[in-house]
Amino acid sequence: MAAPPKNGRKSIHFKTFRYDPAELDRVLKQTLTAIENGKRNIFDIAESTRAEYEQVKNELNGIYEEVKAIIEQVDNQAKEELRARIRLAEVSRDFKKYGELDIKSAYEEAQRAQLKLAELRSQEKLLRYRRDHLEINLRRLGAMQEKAEKMLTQLGTVLNYLAGDLQDLGSKIGELEQIHQLGLSIMRAQEEERRRVAREIHDGPAQAMANIVMRTEYLQAIMDVEPARVKEELKSLQQQVRQGLADVRQIIFDLRPMVLDDLGLIPAIKRYQTEFQNRYNLPVELLVLGGQQRLPAAVEVALFRIFQESLSNIHKHSRARHVLVKLETLPKKINLVIKDDGCGFNPEAAAENQEEHGYGLVGMRERIQILQGELTISSAPGKGTTISVSVPV
Repeated sequence: MAAPPKNGRKSIHFKTFRYDPAELDRVLKQTLTAIENGKRNIFDIAESTRAEYEQVKNELNGIYEEVKAIIEQVDNQAKEELRARIRLAEVSRDFKKYGELDIKSAYEEAQRAQLKLAELRSQEKLLRYRRDHLEINLRRLGAMQEKAEKMLTQLGTVLNYLAGDLQDLGSKIGELEQIHQLGLSIMRAQEEERRRVAREIHDGPAQAMANIVMRTEYLQAIMDVEPARVKEELKSLQQQVRQGLADVRQIIFDLRPMVLDDLGLIPAIKRYQTEFQNRYNLPVELLVLGGQQRLPAAVEVALFRIFQESLSNIHKHSRARHVLVKLETLPKKINLVIKDDGCGFNPEAAAENQEEHGYGLVGMRERIQILQGELTISSAPGKGTTISVSVPV
């Protein structure tokens, strides 16, 4: 519901309201559309995973051949090295038959054989390590592909069920509590999925990159053939991998900051504030008023997501030079205000068209409605934007 214009600024104010039974038909249609889109996205993921699986499989087959070949070379070189050592021992024993040049030649030949054998064994270790890594990756991709196919089957079943017998569900359910519980379940499922993805990335790619760093350090220690060039290349590779590791960890934080679960809303907001300022060079002033006790998990998640979405929109659209965030904890409610000095926008048009800021506004509104709170967005072109949130606790 739009508030009257004040000082050239337009405000849009959202309050919790009751759903009537007919409203569920509209929600069901949107749900069907979302499931269809999700099904297509999962299909794309499955196809991409399948293609990557085949690529890794082909690469692994090639590594198997290389390992087989290098093992054969190592065996042959070991024989050569043994013959060279036997030859060296022979000429070293018989000074009457062999002269100094013969001994020197035999020694150099034995040394060359040893170096060659060491080099081949190092190559064998590298290939074995690469083979093991590819086998792990292949198993992971196979499991992902299997999960994606199961999800496709399950989504197809759900879609058929919803599109059939439940088309008239809105006429059968009219209680607000049922709708409210459904919304809470959806929110919990969304956040649980984000938590799961974040942990998988943390335990998968991040650990893999850390292992690569350890591998380069190990190689740096054992490689003794052209050490200067090898060490220089390894240092460069280490720096690249460490940067990739930092990027993955940043993705993890964006998906689901662990500090939100461990320490609560305020530490998570402070951490994100610091990350945001460092990344985009946009000052964010944070004022925290009242106590800093832990809040219900649903409240902390909703407020953090609204804070995160607001800063994202400010960076993408507002061209602001300064952001003010105020978090106030009162005995019976918590207030969050996010204000920027950017270009502003028309909140009514954005809410109607669901373009630019519109999708973010809808997500904010739905989170606040589920928590029976209030959301006010006040803005006008050229006058910045203020987002005010109040949630009962």
